[in-house]
Amino acid sequence: MMLQQALMGIALVGHASVSGFSTPNQRMAMPRMSTTARFSTIAEPSITANGATAEDSKMPTAWECDEEAECVEVPACDEVDCRTSLDVRIHGAWYDLSGWRKAHPAGAHWIDWYDGRDATDVMDAFHSTKGREMYKRLPKSAENTAAVLDASTPPYSSTEINFRKLRDQLEEEGWWERDFVLEGKLLAIWASLAVGAAVTAESAPPLSTFLLALSMTNAGWLGHDYIHGIDKFANTLRPFAAVAAGLGPTWWSDKHNKHHALTNEMGVDEDIATDPFLFPYTPDPENDSPLRKIQHLIFFIPFSFLFALWRVDTLKVAVDSIEDKRPDAKNELWYLLAHYAVLFTFIPFTVWVPAVFLSGLMSALIVTPTHQSEELFEEFQSDWVTAQFESTRNAVTTNPFSEWLWGGMQYQLEHHLFPSMPRSKYPALRPILTKFAEENKVPGGYRESGEFEILYMNWDLYRQVALADAVPGAPYSRGNGQLGAIDAGSSPGAGGVGLGKFM
Repeated sequence: MMLQQALMGIALVGHASVSGFSTPNQRMAMPRMSTTARFSTIAEPSITANGATAEDSKMPTAWECDEEAECVEVPACDEVDCRTSLDVRIHGAWYDLSGWRKAHPAGAHWIDWYDGRDATDVMDAFHSTKGREMYKRLPKSAENTAAVLDASTPPYSSTEINFRKLRDQLEEEGWWERDFVLEGKLLAIWASLAVGAAVTAESAPPLSTFLLALSMTNAGWLGHDYIHGIDKFANTLRPFAAVAAGLGPTWWSDKHNKHHALTNEMGVDEDIATDPFLFPYTPDPENDSPLRKIQHLIFFIPFSFLFALWRVDTLKVAVDSIEDKRPDAKNELWYLLAHYAVLFTFIPFTVWVPAVFLSGLMSALIVTPTHQSEELFEEFQSDWVTAQFESTRNAVTTNPFSEWLWGGMQYQLEHHLFPSMPRSKYPALRPILTKFAEENKVPGGYRESGEFEILYMNWDLYRQVALADAVPGAPYSRGNGQLGAIDAGSSPGAGGVGLGKFM
């Protein structure tokens, strides 16, 4: 979305909440949400003695930055071709990231989503200590621009401030140190399942299918850990998801980290944009599907397609990443090709195809219920910490097999608040976050339910939405042009999911 250069100031745009919905837990527009116009420029051009503006007295400039966040002033480019203003607040200070966006290793789109917004806790959550120091070298926003944005952006809540203190304390105590014995055990389990699937492929195909499905699901969780990780061990094993599960790190980072950053934001978070096959809230009649009326009866079918869809999207993003010259794109494609070469060589078609769908079913039963039954947001949530508590529910497992199978996703809140922390730390973090929620009076507190109860809650949500009438004015699941809208980007989810593009 291109910026419109404003010479006479920033227009503060008001908005009204969308009409009420019949879906439980749907969050209406809240006062604490930022309502500022997101395209920040200088508020008022100053006038010189001869009546000319200050901008007339010198050539316009912009910033150009490298991957080390070293920036220099350069002649401003045409606003039609590139961005000349992009202001983001980090730890109370506004930074002009217009020159940094293209150098950002994870892609310019991440920076664009936070134009005129605060990105403090998202910045801290995803970056290493080095990355969290680099931003301090970036140019500050113009003082009058920062003043206008400060006036229209909510101040930090006590919950946000206290959470940052908690994070600092945990870092000092070494909570990001890995348990390498546990990591070795998890990798050994995955390897045993993969070898077992290959050995039994001809003699016992049903057993091979089950073992391969378990290995794929387990590989997904391990790859998930390593892609999120910020330590040397995680960086070394970052390609694991591609090699072992056929899931590309670039696709995963774009989709999954966006889900972390903008959890349950309608039109933005792809994890809740599962229509036309599954609707987590009642849609507008124009975006409805006859499948919604029976979704609670057929949910296991689209669930089963999850892993297959992820694989297809991964390959699309891998090819696009090479064309876009994204970091390590060619190597990533080679890792994916190696995965399929091994898969096709050692596993018969009649085994790996059903295994992909069985793995999809298991994965969907794990990743779906921990968010969809909680609050859904119509607007950007300025208080990221509170939003994670309100949109996330943990699952309490009942046996060692379930504890392993869930792959750390049963500690969904711990993971969302501290995605780069090794999952081995999450059980010990639970009482700390429970106490934090109580002391900070977080709405809904620390939410958790039994593993079977949470599955029922998710199914019951689908049932309630299936029985409800469509709601005129309900938000479109892929956005209405807001920052981060799915249809406004290059995600494979733009325009619909799978066959949904044609429905």
